[in-house]
Amino acid sequence: MAAPVTDQIAKLEAARHLVLSDSTHYAAIVPGILPIIGAQSHLEIRRWGADFLAEAFASPALSLQGKESLSVQVLQTLKELLELPNEDTGVLKSVIQAAASIYGLFFRYIINNPLDSQTWERMASIKSNILKRWDSAATGVRICCIKFVQRVVQVQTPGIIADPRVGAILPCLTPTLDTLTCSKQRPEQNEVSLALVPRDHPLIPPPNLEAEASGLLDRLLNVFYEGSSDAVLINATLNCLSILVRTRGSIANKIVSTVLSFNPLKLANTPMSPKSKVHIKSMERTTRAFLMNIYRRNENGPFAARIKQHVDRLTQSRMDIFDEGSRKRGAPVEPTDGLDDAKRRRLGAEVNTQKAIPPLPPGPTSIAQLYTLTSEEGLRSFDVTQLPIDLVVRIALPVLQRIDQGLLSEAVNGVRSRYIALGKSQQTQTHGSTSLPVSSALDEEEDDYEPDFEPTEDSEQILNKEDGLSALEVRQEPKDLALGPFKLPQPPPLTSEEAERLGKGTISRVFSMMSVLEEPTKAPKPGLHRLAGSNYDKEAWITVITRLATRASSGLQDAEDEVKNEAEQNGIIATHKGHSLADGIRETLWKYIIDDFRIRIPIAIAWLNEEWYNDRVIEMQSASSNEQNGGSMSHPQNYEKWVLRVLDGIVPYLDAKDKVLIRFLSEIPGVSEAVLERIKNIARDPDRVTLAVNAIHYLVLLRPPVREMCLDSLEDMWRNYDDARAPTRKLLAKWRPHVLEADTANTIKPDVKQILMNTAPTPPGEQSAPAKQEIAPSAIAAAS
Repeated sequence: MAAPVTDQIAKLEAARHLVLSDSTHYAAIVPGILPIIGAQSHLEIRRWGADFLAEAFASPALSLQGKESLSVQVLQTLKELLELPNEDTGVLKSVIQAAASIYGLFFRYIINNPLDSQTWERMASIKSNILKRWDSAATGVRICCIKFVQRVVQVQTPGIIADPRVGAILPCLTPTLDTLTCSKQRPEQNEVSLALVPRDHPLIPPPNLEAEASGLLDRLLNVFYEGSSDAVLINATLNCLSILVRTRGSIANKIVSTVLSFNPLKLANTPMSPKSKVHIKSMERTTRAFLMNIYRRNENGPFAARIKQHVDRLTQSRMDIFDEGSRKRGAPVEPTDGLDDAKRRRLGAEVNTQKAIPPLPPGPTSIAQLYTLTSEEGLRSFDVTQLPIDLVVRIALPVLQRIDQGLLSEAVNGVRSRYIALGKSQQTQTHGSTSLPVSSALDEEEDDYEPDFEPTEDSEQILNKEDGLSALEVRQEPKDLALGPFKLPQPPPLTSEEAERLGKGTISRVFSMMSVLEEPTKAPKPGLHRLAGSNYDKEAWITVITRLATRASSGLQDAEDEVKNEAEQNGIIATHKGHSLADGIRETLWKYIIDDFRIRIPIAIAWLNEEWYNDRVIEMQSASSNEQNGGSMSHPQNYEKWVLRVLDGIVPYLDAKDKVLIRFLSEIPGVSEAVLERIKNIARDPDRVTLAVNAIHYLVLLRPPVREMCLDSLEDMWRNYDDARAPTRKLLAKWRPHVLEADTANTIKPDVKQILMNTAPTPPGEQSAPAKQEIAPSAIAAAS
């Protein structure tokens, strides 16, 4: 039996070499070998057949049209091989790989052939069989299942269509503007995805397939939440997810967020075996490569900052856990224990831990030689001054932190002993050099010898001697230098332009840091006694910025006004270049809120509350100051100005069902007539009349201090806006019914009064004119 199987495999190999040399033979050879490699064949032949099909549909030499036609023919064979009980692992792996390769091609075939239900049922059976093996099969088969699921999610998720006018002629002007060229778009230029499926397809309805793809994606990402330690499956999943992130932007954010929440070094807290170390390193390396690939493709994307922080955190954690070599001191060049490396150490040997200090070389000694304790010629001849000072600091600080205290004390004592010995030798040389002149002087006059280093004169004699010296001699005599206290000079004063430029730079840096910070993970502590800005998160920086804009410049306006008034009195034209720092912060904060006002409306509310509070405090201080000084100084109201600017920025972008406006009006501290005027202007748009009426109705119900103003606004809308009459009538009927009654009474026109007079009984002998007896239809309609 072995000989026929071997012969068959040899013939099949010959056919394989033929199609590898010429891909046009696939169309004839693949249908011919399908009966040979079926489910009833020998195991070796099934293995060869499954590998051949996987290789054929993955080959770039075979055209897409040829693969699409062959995919329909091999479905039955793949289905039978999958349904064999206890099938070989190698056969299953190759069959699943072939199914993953043909799924997109077969999907295009079903789009173009919506009535071929039997073929689609075969593919559905294959897909169901593979998904059942996903969690229980061997590791190699599960990896192939992950690849198949990735292909299913990619196909059953809407992709990008180059142009919906498939096959249409697209005109385009050449740069010379003299000729008109045309191009065509073919259907096969579009990637196979759910976007190509008609909404009324009978076999593959898009909503069902999209829901299935979403569920499979959640199941694929579940490996990051289960805490699995199987590095092979996690690496296979990450490799497949990179394709989905690159080709399907609609699900990319979900995938990247899940991977950012995955920590491959979490298992490093448990005792690690060599195998687990390899697995953890492999997962960390694959995760880092996955994230850096996304980061390099779009360094300005929404996840760029989080990806960079996550990768840096992974790198630092990996170095702390695994990089033990960088935390240990390198092995010394010479033996430090007094034993020879070539000999075997004896455990009881006494080790000499003292390091021998080499003596100083003969001759004059420099400072470098005094502090050099090594005997290696390479280190002694190295010029340290060639290194940059910052590099020397980075090297010296870690060395001083890790050095042994005993070795350091020994080295200091060695330098101290050298210094003492050097001083003694210099003193000896000084005595030896002065001995000859002293001996000769003793022969002439013994009493005249006086050593130079011990002056015998008192202070008065020295002063008298200095008075007798010439000015040149006094100038040439060296004097003792005394170092006094050193103070840094004051920096030059900043001009107004420089101060404004630096202030703007500071504001831009603070706002750029706010865009990088993450949202607070836990809700703030409720109540009035909580401390604002105590968590050092994004909310804390928002508090700092709003209070810089409102409270930092509080009281400075008075000084500016005084300087301005004094300059005007002296005839000097006072000019103020640019805005103040507070106004610059307010302007930048307003732009930051308007860029994404639906998300950042809490920031606007917190800022305006600070503005309102600051205006009240300044108003109280000004009132007390005016009472004491008898003046009438007024201050600008920043709250009213900026609440109107925020409203002007968000109102044009509100839709009829937007709840942002009601929340904004309910939480700002003050509502004025100008604010209500902005809300009334929304009613000019017939589609947003309900939004304006609901916002004012909310204020009527829940803000009693402004209820009358709001009712006046509703009444004005009822009178002047035709589209608002119906919704406002119900509210006025409840809160101001007299308005509706007065309006109803005023609608009776003079024509109706004349009608009533004409219908009165006529006195005897008088006959009314025919014109008075007729009632106009328009009058009857008005009376009714």
